[in-house]
Amino acid sequence: MKVISMEVGPLSSNCYILYCQHSNKAAVIDPGAEGEQIINLIKRNKLDVRYILLTHGHFDHIGAVKLIKEEFNAPAAIHVEDAGCLNDSSMNLSFYMGMDIGSQGAAEKILEDGDRLCIGNIELKVLHTPGHSRGSVSFAAPEAVFTGDALFCGSIGRSDFPGGNYKELIHSITDKLMTLDDNTIVYPGHGPASTIGRERLTNPFIR
Repeated sequence: MKVISMEVGPLSSNCYILYCQHSNKAAVIDPGAEGEQIINLIKRNKLDVRYILLTHGHFDHIGAVKLIKEEFNAPAAIHVEDAGCLNDSSMNLSFYMGMDIGSQGAAEKILEDGDRLCIGNIELKVLHTPGHSRGSVSFAAPEAVFTGDALFCGSIGRSDFPGGNYKELIHSITDKLMTLDDNTIVYPGHGPASTIGRERLTNPFIR
């Protein structure tokens, strides 16, 4: 499994391109902005995009979905609780930033807790991790987990947006993410990568 990371958009959101080295099949996780740059990177690496995977529906994680979907004819996948964010600038919060990111098209795949997605030889398990938003999910591979805005390096996501809930967020982290192996790499929605073990020992919100 290979992971390419790039910061995109005004909030420096992390977009990840996850791909199988054996097949070049790939998934784009949280393409929040700068779609042309993401597309060029995919083409440069000659990758076959199978999914656009969304950890949640806030604008800084979905802003380039339409561009990438049209370029590669890849299905967008999001949890049912956040699916409306793709076409509603109030739900995805862009309206409150003076933007209108509300026409990304419908999701072709609705995710549920426990779903499994295959990208070449890579299997991702969908973990419903609400708290930052109702439909927040994390994508867990054997050696890594993409946590969106649930868990950061040394911090956690905000829970004061509509649909957020602090108790749910802590429950998601402790009961879902902290059950993963200590060596699991954490790829968050913002900021640097970490590991589950490091967060278990040092994150002040969950110690």
